[in-house]
Amino acid sequence: MFESLGFETLTPQQAAVWFGLGLGLLFGVLAQLSAFCFRRALVGEDRRQAAGVWFAALAVAVAGTQAAQAAGWISFADHRYLAGDLPVAAILLGGLMFGAGMVLTRGCVSRLMVLTGTGNLRALLVLAVFAVVAHAALKGVLAPLRVAIGGLTVSLGEAAALSNWVGGPWVWTAVIVAFAALIVARSGAKPGMLALGVLIGLLVPLGWVGTGFVLFDEFDPIAMESLSFISPSSEALFWTIASSAVPAGFGTGLIGGVLSGALIAALASGRFQWQSFESPRQTGRYLAGAALMGAGGVLAGGCTIGAGLAGVPTLGLSAILALGAIAAGGLSMNALLARSPSGVRLAPAE
Repeated sequence: MFESLGFETLTPQQAAVWFGLGLGLLFGVLAQLSAFCFRRALVGEDRRQAAGVWFAALAVAVAGTQAAQAAGWISFADHRYLAGDLPVAAILLGGLMFGAGMVLTRGCVSRLMVLTGTGNLRALLVLAVFAVVAHAALKGVLAPLRVAIGGLTVSLGEAAALSNWVGGPWVWTAVIVAFAALIVARSGAKPGMLALGVLIGLLVPLGWVGTGFVLFDEFDPIAMESLSFISPSSEALFWTIASSAVPAGFGTGLIGGVLSGALIAALASGRFQWQSFESPRQTGRYLAGAALMGAGGVLAGGCTIGAGLAGVPTLGLSAILALGAIAAGGLSMNALLARSPSGVRLAPAE
């Protein structure tokens, strides 16, 4: 479709950067206002309300994405979440690692990205370490280990996609949406917060359609992407230190947009405040969590946003398994910390 829009000096990849920037700005503002975070929905003091907001977003993301696919605008036929060979070991191990890491750092990657825009220097350091470790696992010294673990697969064929199960895509879309709606109904979350969750959920199909349909150009194709933070963080890091050699892409724009959107929302609401570490012990815990999320997110194939909010709507079994493993890792680490001799308890990310 891109070739019909009349741009003469803008390529699809350049347009994708601006599109990612806009999408990120919206996510940054909405996530800051709603304190959107999967970790908070699992173990936060207000986890029922936070879960309501998160699953409101998921319900809209699933329904909107499947509607876009039914309309023929996008297709997940060759997407990695629907690959017939399921890397079970990598998904389970990576999900557990990521979940444990997000509890140690008091927030999933998307939440820490938003907190960075509010002046939280703890979150900034975590993101830097996370991006370095993620890049090492994708293309650096940890890549051979990732490949070895990822090679342990289970062949599922067409069964790797729920859309091929009995009932077809709309039955399983209805099942997921109904499950999410039940959590929303029992959450007690305020209507305003739920509305913010709905708007965040709409960004997922917007991302898929924007990159997979509006910006599609058969002569200069770009990858179909939506909200995610593992690969984009690595991409943004590499672009930052080598921009003269590496062009920016959708992911770079997305990261820049989220940081800018969160900053704008924090300044407008008077919530911008410089924050840093309280002790060396806390610093070590955060760094350990950052490393776990960086390596774990790559192994699992995504974070709570990439594999969860944007991945589950593809109806790929791997994305659902990854989100479940992340939840298990987070709950396990939270229980371990609660039972530790020192009685360490982690406060909600702020």
